[in-house]
Amino acid sequence: MSHSHHGHHSHQDRHEHGHAGHSHAPADFGRAFAIGIGLNTAFVIVEATYGFLSNSTALLADAGHNLSDVLGLVVAWIAAHLATRPPTPRLTYGLRNTSTLAALTNGVLLLVAAGAILLEAVQRLIDPEPVASMTITAVATAGIAINGFTAWLFASGRKGDLNIRGAYLHMAADAAVSAGVVIAGLIIMQTGWLWVDPLTSLLIVAVIVWGTWGLLRESMAMSLAAVPAGIDPHAVRAYLSELPGVASMHDLHIWPMGTTEVALTAHLVTPAGHPGDDFLKAACDGLHQRFGIGHTTIQIEISATARCALKADHAV
Repeated sequence: MSHSHHGHHSHQDRHEHGHAGHSHAPADFGRAFAIGIGLNTAFVIVEATYGFLSNSTALLADAGHNLSDVLGLVVAWIAAHLATRPPTPRLTYGLRNTSTLAALTNGVLLLVAAGAILLEAVQRLIDPEPVASMTITAVATAGIAINGFTAWLFASGRKGDLNIRGAYLHMAADAAVSAGVVIAGLIIMQTGWLWVDPLTSLLIVAVIVWGTWGLLRESMAMSLAAVPAGIDPHAVRAYLSELPGVASMHDLHIWPMGTTEVALTAHLVTPAGHPGDDFLKAACDGLHQRFGIGHTTIQIEISATARCALKADHAV
């Protein structure tokens, strides 16, 4: 059956969405991304090097954590640019889903890194090795300064842009983790308790896994075209069902187009006749304003007995 009859399509301009901050980072944060990525990449190399030299799993774990956030910044920056690419006859949504694929890949790599750190930390707890606590403290203190500065670069935009807010929170969290490593270094200096170093790396692993699990779960759901977490599908169904003239509805689908935009399709049955373009525009505007759904396609069916192949709830 054709799905185009009496169809109406509305794609709100991405620049109108409050929820679409990922898709086009403001130009003035391009420099913040560049500085943040450059500084933190250099620090990861320094921290990993000193982690090996000082025999510290805590420093290596923190370097791994910082690397994860550098990757996060890179993904956010690349996704911001790719999302603006126009669609093609084959890629009809453009490259919006690249951010979902990147997040999924990022999550898997992070869990692999966390597993490697965990193995080393457990071995160190069983058989503690001497560490250069002064080096640990000095390097982690530099980490507080670098992460704090990077967080400050994004501070001004954290309220108006989800992408910038994510970058700000990651860098602020990194500064806090580095502070934990500093405390561990000072404790080892004062007490000589070598087990504090692997214990600190275990805590950092817990932070990585906690954040990564959420990232993996969300990106996996998006890959499966699940309804985005911030949208209640029952509320959307109720809204459409209660529109004037709508007797029933079926074939409702809500799915993410990348990490920032949401699409919807639905079949509405209006026995009194086609409700007109104004009705369709009002429905699309309402979905945009209430639920942040900006890419809506509605199919109108006049007869409640229409032989629509997708009428049954189990039909997809």
